[in-house]
Amino acid sequence: MTAFGKWTAPGAAPDDCLARNDWICGAYLATRRELLQDAVLQHLQLTAAAVALALVVAVPLAVAARTARWAAGPVLALTTILYTIPSLAMFSLLLPVYGLSASLVIAGLVLYSLTLLVRNILAGLRAVPEETRQAARGLGYGPLRLLLTVELPLALPAAMAGLRIATVSAISLVTIGAIVGYGGLGNLIYAGMNTYFKAQVLTASVLCVVIAVAADLLLLLVQRLATPWARHQGGAA
Repeated sequence: MTAFGKWTAPGAAPDDCLARNDWICGAYLATRRELLQDAVLQHLQLTAAAVALALVVAVPLAVAARTARWAAGPVLALTTILYTIPSLAMFSLLLPVYGLSASLVIAGLVLYSLTLLVRNILAGLRAVPEETRQAARGLGYGPLRLLLTVELPLALPAAMAGLRIATVSAISLVTIGAIVGYGGLGNLIYAGMNTYFKAQVLTASVLCVVIAVAADLLLLLVQRLATPWARHQGGAA
């Protein structure tokens, strides 16, 4: 059996769902538990690393685009162009730098996430009322304090909306990493498609959806906890 398994049904009874190659098969879950756990763990690690790095890069880019208005156009154009590059071409461009490694997949996901994060963070910063900035300056806030304690907190709702979309997209795009052997659940889907192993393809696909929904709900909860004023404004509206 390979690292992520090729369909075999050793010792399966003739009436076993593995032997029948059913789409829904409890025996698959029972016999491949460790395989699924490893794939889910790799999927989560790749997604978390990519989104975290993308956020680290996106925040200063958005701040620079908001501060220097001339930079907004080039920054948004560049991130949009990156988003339009087909994944296979993106991996080919990054391959000489990262080789066949998890870093290759993470770098690609970071580039794809930038357009979603930069646009939303920039939109949030631009939505901060100018009178709020002037009031903060009148209280003696310098540029850095103004950014950290006033502008970024007020931009959180828009930024979190972008983070949720970027995270769900990354969870889906991780599966493409299967072409270089680092695709988390995508490895199982890829192997299952090659061997027409129905239970493996369906189970791995469903797990991807479950992870995406769970991550979105978790980030939504974080957003609600971090922006209580947004709930009050929504209720008032």
